[in-house]
Amino acid sequence: MILEIATFVVIQGQEAEYEAAITAAYPIIASIDGYCSHKLQRCIEQPNKFVFLVYWETLEAHTVTFRESPQYQDWKARLHHFYEGTPSVEHFTLVNES
Repeated sequence: MILEIATFVVIQGQEAEYEAAITAAYPIIASIDGYCSHKLQRCIEQPNKFVFLVYWETLEAHTVTFRESPQYQDWKARLHHFYEGTPSVEHFTLVNES
């Protein structure tokens, strides 16, 4: 399993609208083959900063299956105009857990 961590800043004052928009868009990402689950977390110190944690079966499920799909274009149209700057997206694999 792969963990995608997307870190981004939402234009100040648009946080509530963004949260509503991404909640409405969850079925888009959930419909993709290889999607497992997600969590959205908001920064306490900087309330317009978020991390979106998405678990995928494989790296390609995110980078190919989702990113090259028509659903991604819909996702992007609904959400990317809220971002201040370009989000940081990184992928992680589990080393160990307790």
